[in-house]
Amino acid sequence: MRQPDWIKRWQRRVMPAEPEAALRVVSRPQRRMAGTYHALHAYLQGRYADTAVLSFEQIESLLGFALPDEARTHDDWWAGRGPDADAPGHADAWRLAGRTAKPNFHARTVSFERVST
Repeated sequence: MRQPDWIKRWQRRVMPAEPEAALRVVSRPQRRMAGTYHALHAYLQGRYADTAVLSFEQIESLLGFALPDEARTHDDWWAGRGPDADAPGHADAWRLAGRTAKPNFHARTVSFERVST
């Protein structure tokens, strides 16, 4: 039995001529964490738990230096918002580890929650 022409046209559009062409994956280069906050990134990247809660003191111990004053009082610092928000910086430490940061200023802790994919 002969296939109708519309099926042949549909198959040409949907099915690639070369099976390997369908399997070809184009990968985008991923940003890598570098800089002064790398130790925090490495710590968060290696945690299996969906939530990691660290005190400001624990974060400073990982980093080897004190957090800036803004980190202790401003949500925007943890959200990575500000005049240079698009530039690579401190927020990449948790973003590139697939997490969000939610500070609790009263308890002096930060909850790093895994972003569901």
